[in-house]
Amino acid sequence: MPLRSLAERLAIAFIALAYFANTAFAETQNKPPEGFDALFNGKDLSGWKGLVGSPPSRAKMSESELAEAQKKADDQMREHWSVADGALVFDGKGQSLCTGKDYGNFEMYVDWKIKDKGDSGIYLRGSPQVQIWDPAISKDIGSGGLYNNQKNPSKPLVKADKPIGQWNTFYIKMIGERVTIKLNGKLVVDNVVLENYWERDKPIYETGQIELQNHGNTLYFRSVFLRELPDDSN
Repeated sequence: MPLRSLAERLAIAFIALAYFANTAFAETQNKPPEGFDALFNGKDLSGWKGLVGSPPSRAKMSESELAEAQKKADDQMREHWSVADGALVFDGKGQSLCTGKDYGNFEMYVDWKIKDKGDSGIYLRGSPQVQIWDPAISKDIGSGGLYNNQKNPSKPLVKADKPIGQWNTFYIKMIGERVTIKLNGKLVVDNVVLENYWERDKPIYETGQIELQNHGNTLYFRSVFLRELPDDSN
């Protein structure tokens, strides 16, 4: 077998270097701060599942019905969610990506990035939602508000979004019914009650999954870190 040319060897070395650099970057980006767990490992969809209906609809399913529905949802998840360059990538054609575990009181960090006219959000305990969107489609209202609130504040206190295509960072703290949110270090929601979108006459569920949601656009998440808090947190 003939020896490879210098150009071929340099090309192979460059590809290998790029691969290891991307791997190292993904691991660094998705390394949690002290006391937090990484819900996304930067490599694959381990620990996540597809969306099955709403909390009320899931509660009505038998164990076997739920298992079958979850299998179908997981198959769909793998079709439309993937991992690239240390980020979760959604192609805009499927359903929300959900944590495999339910959470009660917690604080979390999550980075997100959208494209023009992007419209996304993060469901807390399975209920809509911390809003993510392009301010151009929302009369210049920024991201971070509790969009589906009716009685309590739904808009963010300030617009703190970075330009479209750049990474943003949420800090979200949920204690009982109340949510506090910072976007890129700026306070946008200050201890506001998150209402139960699915059952308006009931308070928000005590526990539930976290869902990364989207409306028909490609978007990206990374550095998803969470710390569970005790019931007596304040």
